[in-house]
Amino acid sequence: MKVFKFGGASVGTAERIKTVGDILKDNANEKLLVVISAMGKTTNALEKVAEAFFAGDKDSAISLFKDIKENHISIARQLVNNADGNSADTAYLEDFFTEIEWLLHDRPVRNYDYYYDQIVCVGELLSTAIVSNYLNNAGVPNKWVDVRDVIRTDDNFRDAIIDWTFTAERVKQQIEPLFNGDTIVITQGFIGATDENESTTLGREGSDYTAAVFANLLNAESQTIWKDVKGVMNADPKEYKDAQWIKELNYREVIEMAYYGAQVIHPKTIKPLQNKNIPLFVRSFLHPKETGTCIHNKTINQLPPIIVYKQNQALVQLNSRDFSFVGEGLTAELYKMFEQIKFKPNLTQNGAISLLCVVDGHAEKINELAMEASKLFDVQVTKGLTLLTIRHYNEGLVKELCGEGQIILKQQTPETIQVLISNDK
Repeated sequence: MKVFKFGGASVGTAERIKTVGDILKDNANEKLLVVISAMGKTTNALEKVAEAFFAGDKDSAISLFKDIKENHISIARQLVNNADGNSADTAYLEDFFTEIEWLLHDRPVRNYDYYYDQIVCVGELLSTAIVSNYLNNAGVPNKWVDVRDVIRTDDNFRDAIIDWTFTAERVKQQIEPLFNGDTIVITQGFIGATDENESTTLGREGSDYTAAVFANLLNAESQTIWKDVKGVMNADPKEYKDAQWIKELNYREVIEMAYYGAQVIHPKTIKPLQNKNIPLFVRSFLHPKETGTCIHNKTINQLPPIIVYKQNQALVQLNSRDFSFVGEGLTAELYKMFEQIKFKPNLTQNGAISLLCVVDGHAEKINELAMEASKLFDVQVTKGLTLLTIRHYNEGLVKELCGEGQIILKQQTPETIQVLISNDK
């Protein structure tokens, strides 16, 4: 039993879906649980639908969703033609379209995160249905599963927590028996459902985590994440032109990378694999014969510097109003606020009477935090910053990457340095 996960880039076009089909054909003798993300930039497009709907702009939301619908129908028809040469029927997608269209004709009465999950989840449902249908027509038998019937979560929308006990039972009841017939099961990443059958998401890039959950519960031999790069790189090639491929990493290093914001592996992915010592491979679907990167539990020496950029960061500066020491209860109050609004700082630094927090630039969350914190602190927010993290750094590289940017904040240990940079002159 192996688990494969294909990201959005691997299913973004009809040709790339055919490439995925070739990879699965080459592994047709294996029992495979295949997790697939939404196509290309579909999640981003669906986020715009959710934003328009929540803002009360129903016409724009419907128009934006129509574009997404037509794109998926077009790709589905490119993949499968009937014997008479006509495009195949795409009626199997209609239930997914209807699920969203009904919602878009309502008006929002709950919070944004709830509607985000109900709308954005359809991306994975559409992509997996299209891939499954193509494979069955191409002679690669498979079973399609709606993961919302398997993965049970709480109702913490946009960052839901999995109920492992319930989910393990569902895997045993609904997934394992499927392998008695077909050798390939296709399902979605990133999404789940509450006990009231409301769709939830597990956080951006949560498909990697979904695959790891299945690998753990199925006691898989390995998990492979198929991407459009050779393997794990020491930096995003779009951000750092000298990025290089890393052949081997261990679980600890990848957890550190993920914690600091590296997008190659979801932060929660490693623990389910580490708990059962399941190796993780990151390979290129464009060059499937290459070995990629292997992530395991062994010691790795002499790693190159690991470089992580987080753009669109905000610095929230909190000063106690009466010169009270922030360590005397105020820090605890701040973390209660973060917990209450479901927001996490990427970096914090304490002074005697001040607290500095670096957060992702989500305007709604920042405004909520600032409003709540203003009851105890004087609050100042600086937006549009970049957080640079380098593991295994050297001073020359730090200077090179900071360039002419103004350093607003710095934290460092012998192994890791974090620098908050403003590009304002």
